Amino acid sequence: MRASQRARGEDVALVDALLSADERRRSSSTGFDELRAEQKSLGKLVGKAQGEERAELLKRAEQLKAAVKAADAEQHEAAEEAQRLLLQLGNIVHPDVPVGGEEDFVVKEVVGSPRDFAGEGFEPRDHIDLGELLGAIDVDRGAKVSGSRFYYLTGVGALLELALVNAAVAQATAAGFTPMLTPTLVKPEAMAGTGYLGQVEDDVYYLEKDGLYLVGTSEVPLAAYHMDEIIEASKLPLRYAGFSPCYRREAGSYGKDTRGIIRVHQFDKVEMFVFTRPEDAEAEHARLLEWEKQWLTSLELPYRVIELASGDLGSSAARKFDCEAWIPTQGKYRELTSTSNTTEFQARRLSVRLRDENGTRPLATLNGTLCAIPRTIVAILENHQQADGSVRVPEVLRPYLGGREVLEPVAK
Repeated sequence: MRASQRARGEDVALVDALLSADERRRSSSTGFDELRAEQKSLGKLVGKAQGEERAELLKRAEQLKAAVKAADAEQHEAAEEAQRLLLQLGNIVHPDVPVGGEEDFVVKEVVGSPRDFAGEGFEPRDHIDLGELLGAIDVDRGAKVSGSRFYYLTGVGALLELALVNAAVAQATAAGFTPMLTPTLVKPEAMAGTGYLGQVEDDVYYLEKDGLYLVGTSEVPLAAYHMDEIIEASKLPLRYAGFSPCYRREAGSYGKDTRGIIRVHQFDKVEMFVFTRPEDAEAEHARLLEWEKQWLTSLELPYRVIELASGDLGSSAARKFDCEAWIPTQGKYRELTSTSNTTEFQARRLSVRLRDENGTRPLATLNGTLCAIPRTIVAILENHQQADGSVRVPEVLRPYLGGREVLEPVAK
């Protein structure tokens, strides 16, 4: 755990503080048990004693009562302190994860090649210019109604989102996932249990009047779906594909991606989530990555797969891969999908266990974004645009767009 904290760039002293608090918790619990045992024994003696002996025993019983109450308070305080410190620790980093920060990722694979727009004889438009030509995106009215980083999808933009959602859910269903429409307001224990009240808490919307959080991903309600439950091992893996709106403050993104719909406060997403045996988690992680690659390939997008470095994992992930699509007008790859192996981290915090021939134990959870709508729309518009401002529709989406092969500019 110390090595993991060091790799994450987090406070190593937190581990020692936790060990100290846990020692206090265990010793105070032992002290409480000893006092309770003495109290019970004394109670039996009082019933048999008489006269002066009984008076002395009753006096001792009063002293024990106070001592037991104090010991009980101490053990609860120690347990709460240990739990508070435990919740500050991130998951243990997988030994194969590269050590470093945001820029220390490792490129694992590059799929497809960016188009040569210069060779085709025109300069590519960005997604906002294309969205305006197509009557698909309206950021000006989004800002007027809700402020910066909000937007409307209109006309073919709205139809394109619905096509993406339906195609993504169809792929997930074919792969054995159960489609889910999830709540977007959750209790604090669901948010804390998945690890979203730590280093990313500033990006979370909280409704103080209701004591509820708006989720930034359906990973949260999907992870909490089996909270406080024991699942028979024979039913694993359980695979869910959740669709939901997502909300993020983007508190640390001042000045980043201010144009367009790459970094926004509200968006829709299709998320894959898996409950499985801990010993099967790594193989399941590889499968999630393959499903994400299958999706991006079906959209005919050039992309690369990267493995994130230890300091960029987020508290719940032990290992994480991103798929980044090429964005022509930015001249770089941008994240479209992501998949994390969170091992037993979330299951322990949410008390989700499996039962097999060896008894009950925590299981493993994994998540993977299949389709984050706004960024996917950005990648489709920019990569499949044509010189006249029209956009070719990838074949996988055509059945969900009434057979439409091209999105045409609208008349002004």
